[in-house]
Amino acid sequence: MLIAASGWMLISLAGSLPFIFIAYNLAGNPETPQTILHFLDPLNAFFESVAGFTGTGLTMTVRENLLPRSLQWWRSLTQWVGGVGVIVLALTILTRSGVGSFNLFFSEAREEKIHPSVLSTVRTIWWIIGLYTVLSTLALWLSGMPIWDSINHAMTGITTGGFSVQNGSIASYESPLIEIVLLPIMLFGAISFTFHYQLLTGQLGKLKEDFQTRWLILLTVVGIGLVTGARFLEVVELEHFRNSAFQFVSAISCTGFQTADIGDWSATGQMMMVGGMIIGGAAGSTAGGIKILRSVMIVKGIFWQIRRIISSPNKLLQFGFGNKVLTEEEATGRFLSVATVGLLWLILLFGGVVLLDIATADRFTLSYSLFEVASAQGNVGLSSGITGPGRDFGAKLILIFHMWIGRLEIIPVLFLLASIFRGRLLES
Repeated sequence: MLIAASGWMLISLAGSLPFIFIAYNLAGNPETPQTILHFLDPLNAFFESVAGFTGTGLTMTVRENLLPRSLQWWRSLTQWVGGVGVIVLALTILTRSGVGSFNLFFSEAREEKIHPSVLSTVRTIWWIIGLYTVLSTLALWLSGMPIWDSINHAMTGITTGGFSVQNGSIASYESPLIEIVLLPIMLFGAISFTFHYQLLTGQLGKLKEDFQTRWLILLTVVGIGLVTGARFLEVVELEHFRNSAFQFVSAISCTGFQTADIGDWSATGQMMMVGGMIIGGAAGSTAGGIKILRSVMIVKGIFWQIRRIISSPNKLLQFGFGNKVLTEEEATGRFLSVATVGLLWLILLFGGVVLLDIATADRFTLSYSLFEVASAQGNVGLSSGITGPGRDFGAKLILIFHMWIGRLEIIPVLFLLASIFRGRLLES
């Protein structure tokens, strides 16, 4: 856990150097765009790197299309690597498996194994991501997107990152076809690698057993309907359905591509999006959020606990979850585990909302702060307008912290902070 939590911060620090070096190299040229000069501030560069490696997509870049291709590529590469995981990348080059490899794999908030061996699992994950990246690139190019844009958006789309090479993200293309092609790419990134492996190896019957994928599809359909309904309360336009569908898929898959200015939406519409960002995608995928596995377990667990309270003390209640039937002891243990992470997730979310609201109270309302922190902690990247190079030091640090804890799912970060705190107490 210490290696995972500190390693992600160190790799993000290293990843900020290209932004700083290129900004300083071009600073003397009067024709250098201001969007590059923003990276003369090391905090802006660090923010961009953290957003990249955590697969969040919030950005300090004002005009992505004015960045040199070297930085465009670096931003996409950080999300392509970070979406899968920097420790997963490190494990692929190890020559032997063992307890240490499994502990590192687990500490990066990854539990599902495709193969008994962790090393075989991580290599299969990279094989799946590489294949989907190539297929996504071809699909986007055939839909009318330029080849350079297709490569970058395929890399940040399948890993649910959300960085774009265009100023207005996907809205810049004004193409319904491109948006339609991106919908399955984003959803595929939010499905577990285990299911992808089963799909690619011809085990199609596994769809019936994968309740996370079924719930992802169900929640996506319901969410699109709710967001569209909320927007229709403002004014009935068919364009609202198109934007609502794309934005909600982007939210629940934790991708962060945008086709609309969410800052102009009503508070109701924004809150519907927040719900999708908090739930997130499937466990074992590149998506963030609490995860569908935990969300379903928490809801079912609450009703199961209520049944236990009102039932006879001598009655044994089994807990059905997916295709498994758990005993009371097993169910209680799993419920407490996921409920702890879920509660910590929400406590830290609302703590961040309060702090960000204080830091931006002069310009933004509480609903904007809630949207932004949920986007950061869910590793989504959709923005209500708060994130930008002009924001103050404190607001940027708050969002950096929430991107970090969201990517590692809290426990490793708390473990690292507790270790540091205990060390200081011992020294004093």
